[in-house]
Amino acid sequence: MNNRPTWDEYFFQICAAVGSRATCDRGRSGAVITKNKRILSTGYVGSPMGLPHCDEVGHEFKDTIHEDGRITKHCVRTSHAEQNAICQAARFGIPIDGSTLYCTMTPCYVCAKMIINSGITRVVVQQDYQASAESRRIFKEAGIEFEILDDTVKKYPEQTTTV
Repeated sequence: MNNRPTWDEYFFQICAAVGSRATCDRGRSGAVITKNKRILSTGYVGSPMGLPHCDEVGHEFKDTIHEDGRITKHCVRTSHAEQNAICQAARFGIPIDGSTLYCTMTPCYVCAKMIINSGITRVVVQQDYQASAESRRIFKEAGIEFEILDDTVKKYPEQTTTV
């Protein structure tokens, strides 16, 4: 008997393949937007079209100062997989209202706001992200169905200093 994957498993297999195209080693992730069991759009972590990638020229780090005084470094050269999937749908005129987004980890706060505003109604992630509290809060407030398949928290290598 064929061990056929569930729809969620199937779309995550595709999400992994899409993420393999990512061009920043700090976030090799992918996203797949679906509706009615059909793929509408995909995206991976990568620089805007025509601009250099982290894999080519290195990271573009910016400091983020947190309320507790910690300073963490984040690479800002690339757009996130979720952002790129939403942008691709917009670029080609594909409506994503009422769709499901599959992604590698819990979207960041900026991506979460884009997801809400684009009309996506369900978000399924493989694992949680170390800074997901705000995203989870606004998903709940907006009525977004949110599922995490693996409770393991994805953490990036520590690049933290204190003020």
